[in-house]
Amino acid sequence: MLNGRVLLVGSVVLAALGAFAADDYVLGPDSQLKPEVPPGRVERFQFTNSVVFPGTIRDGGVYVPAQYHPAKPAALMVFQDGIGYMGTNGSWRVPVVFDNLIAAGEMPITIAIFLNPGTRAGQSNRSFEYDSLGDAYARFLINEVIPFVTNRYSLAITGDPEMRATCGSSSGGICAFTIAWERPDQFRKVLSTIGSFTNIRGGHNYPALIRKTERKPIRVFLQDGSNDLNNLHGDWPLANQQMASALRFMGYDHKFVLGDGSHNGRHGGAILPDALRWLWRAPQPLPPPLTKDNLKGDDALVKILPPSGGWELVMDGLGFTDAACSDAEGNFYFSDLGHSKLYKVGADGKASVWFEGNPKISGMKFGPDGRLYGASQGSLGGPRDEKKTIVAIDPAAKQVTVIATDVAPNDLVVSKAGWIYFTDTGAGQVILCPTKTQNLPRPRVAAGGINKPNGIGLSPDGKFLFVSEYGGTNVWSFVLNEDGTLWAGERYMELRAPTNQSDSGGDGLTVDQEGRPFVTSHVGIQMFDATGRLGGVITKPSDKACVSVTFAGPDRSWLYACASDKVFRRKTLTHGFYLPGNDSSH
Repeated sequence: MLNGRVLLVGSVVLAALGAFAADDYVLGPDSQLKPEVPPGRVERFQFTNSVVFPGTIRDGGVYVPAQYHPAKPAALMVFQDGIGYMGTNGSWRVPVVFDNLIAAGEMPITIAIFLNPGTRAGQSNRSFEYDSLGDAYARFLINEVIPFVTNRYSLAITGDPEMRATCGSSSGGICAFTIAWERPDQFRKVLSTIGSFTNIRGGHNYPALIRKTERKPIRVFLQDGSNDLNNLHGDWPLANQQMASALRFMGYDHKFVLGDGSHNGRHGGAILPDALRWLWRAPQPLPPPLTKDNLKGDDALVKILPPSGGWELVMDGLGFTDAACSDAEGNFYFSDLGHSKLYKVGADGKASVWFEGNPKISGMKFGPDGRLYGASQGSLGGPRDEKKTIVAIDPAAKQVTVIATDVAPNDLVVSKAGWIYFTDTGAGQVILCPTKTQNLPRPRVAAGGINKPNGIGLSPDGKFLFVSEYGGTNVWSFVLNEDGTLWAGERYMELRAPTNQSDSGGDGLTVDQEGRPFVTSHVGIQMFDATGRLGGVITKPSDKACVSVTFAGPDRSWLYACASDKVFRRKTLTHGFYLPGNDSSH
């Protein structure tokens, strides 16, 4: 129980907490053995066959409640530094607390896995496993440990992420958060005490990542003490307050309790029963994200995404989808590249084949003359050395005209003045050619030195050209001259890359009517404001690569996305625009 100096940051303090001095904790009745409560069983194991962390050896254990029946899959909670949580007479006493809360109906029937960090040749792997950002530990847990435990003890554990939780202290606390952050499809509840959200291996970046990433469906309980560490890695109380502030800003279901303890786990053990009650309580309405301090030019995700609603499936069962674009009426078009088909999606959201037959299109846009211009990757069934081209398709006659030859186009855009700009990813160049030509060999280079250029788009006024880097971490901005040439090229936007990866996977690109570029990437769809600042990352519609996006629909407020063999869309609070021709409706 915490004393009267307990502070609350982000939400209400746990009412059940009493009072005690900084390091004078008292375990409550839920942490004591009760003769009338049936005890679960606890067994220990050793895990030695990791692929993710090869050569490591670690101790572990499992708790199975007395009420568990294999016919009904149980909830799951995983404890990092697990052996310290397993005892029935220590600071945490997890088996005792679980026994009491499960018997009282205050938490579901829950299996606990207790897992220590690995050691390799006598050296601890704890910091590497726990403090590192990225999905390595989550993959290790999901693909290796859970199957090992369930098979060894013949346990049925639910696959419902709402019924799966993680817990840890210090470095184990940030690890618990990382598991759910990386894999909310598997874990959606987090209990972190004295969490090390500091610069040990990049954990200090989490508050910034939270603020600029679409809210994830996770529930987070944080605890720390005002006398926690302040050392070369950072300030633990401040770091946890920053975490709580970021979670509040984005409207997460979270609770933060700040007492006056130091860097030990005793306070965590004292609040464990009430923390578990809070984690397992019924779903609550989410608080709205904070907006009062967003300045006029601050384009947070709350300006882009409605408070509810997400991705909707438009079509599946395709080959490889790409080349998202729209016409003057807002109809959406995309390419099934491998099958050499172009699809059209009308206002009703239904897809139908619009053009069938060669060529295979990887990028396309309508031009000011009404034709659909495409980056051709050759013909279906064509020879391996077949030349790639830029083509134009007449919408009425469905006649294909070759505009440029001897090219290697990836994606393209067409300006109002009738210039085609396309990316040559292998050469690191943007190539320029006019729409009013045929069979133009080797058109001229407009810009070079770009790290695998891929997506390409224009600003609403047609004055700026944006190019994403697939192999780097930048989106370039160029000024368009009246003669179509480019100048003043700058690495104007910086794309977020996955942890421990040097490339962002910057791919398809679209721009809304406010001049905000949206760029698909490995981590999601990255939205920038018109001045080049990252506003946030929108979650990909699936775990497969999302390679192309555009705004379409009658008011161009639907963001359509091509993701491997599927096409998705979601409603937004913004609108796209149609640059070619004279139509200026949004």
